[in-house]
Amino acid sequence: MSVRPRALAALGLFALASAGCTSIRDHQGYVVDDALIGAVQPGIDNRESVQGTLGRPTFVGQFDQRDWYYVSRQTKQLAFARPQPTQQTVLHVRFNDAGTVESVERTGLELARAVDPMGGRTPTLGSNRSFFEEIFGNIGAAGGRGQAGQTADNPQ
Repeated sequence: MSVRPRALAALGLFALASAGCTSIRDHQGYVVDDALIGAVQPGIDNRESVQGTLGRPTFVGQFDQRDWYYVSRQTKQLAFARPQPTQQTVLHVRFNDAGTVESVERTGLELARAVDPMGGRTPTLGSNRSFFEEIFGNIGAAGGRGQAGQTADNPQ
């Protein structure tokens, strides 16, 4: 093999290896248009006009149907790493009882919080007992009264 095919093979191998390090950008949710958001005016617009201007909301408030949310998020991901948010917009439109826009609030990434699950364990209140305390902890406690005392199904 001459120098030129080796160089081309090495260059091709380098290009293939570096392709895995490419940054992936993604957009999720509502496509933000500042002109349309600025067109929604409190006291003037109602549900129908907001839906006609902005479209259907990303989601409606769980506890209060008067809250509409439009959520937009842009993320960046390197190879197989977790996507990291780079930009986020949450538009909160609140309606009064008559269905007229009461307020329009726009927030960004500053309110986003990372939620870290506890892994495979659920924390519980009370004492942390060792393996041997779990196995041998009740020896000699036969006939003893439980911590809860009298219950409906176990009158004492």
